[in-house]
Amino acid sequence: MESSENISGAVKKFNEIAADRETIIIRHAEMSDVEDLAAVEAACFPAAEAATAEEIRDRVQVYGDHFWILEKDGKVISFVDGFVTDIRDLTDEMYEKASMHDAGGAWQMLFGVNTMPEARKKGYAGQLIRRLIAQAREENRKGVVLTCKDRLVKYYSTFGFKDEGVSESTHGNVVWHQMRLVF
Repeated sequence: MESSENISGAVKKFNEIAADRETIIIRHAEMSDVEDLAAVEAACFPAAEAATAEEIRDRVQVYGDHFWILEKDGKVISFVDGFVTDIRDLTDEMYEKASMHDAGGAWQMLFGVNTMPEARKKGYAGQLIRRLIAQAREENRKGVVLTCKDRLVKYYSTFGFKDEGVSESTHGNVVWHQMRLVF
């Protein structure tokens, strides 16, 4: 028979392994997610750049199937979103007007990549970006367009995006680079 000390050690090790396992679910947004999405957005962007709860509500209502949410252990910790349009370049107006979504459009826009600060650098955002890209390919879009700050150009290039230079966007009074992934 094993000693109770060995059994106790084995149980402790099992519990540590089980605690390291996480339940990850990736899915599209629903109206019931709006408050959680607004909280994640507010944690990720300064107020001048963050979408309001009302803007998020409008977005989910109009194009919830172009939101990808990552839940960890039942909590929304990351999401990406953006609508589809025939307009080639991302404009400031697009952030505010969900009604500009055109389900048959050629370009998938990527408005936001949001991950709670404590969950960053674990690959969650990358999983969602790849899902959004895969969906755009499946829907026969021409590609995906995003804007980002200078410090993120290298990151997005790892997904195949090409920097097109400084964007005309001044959203949140920030200088943005427009990046494009063409299929």
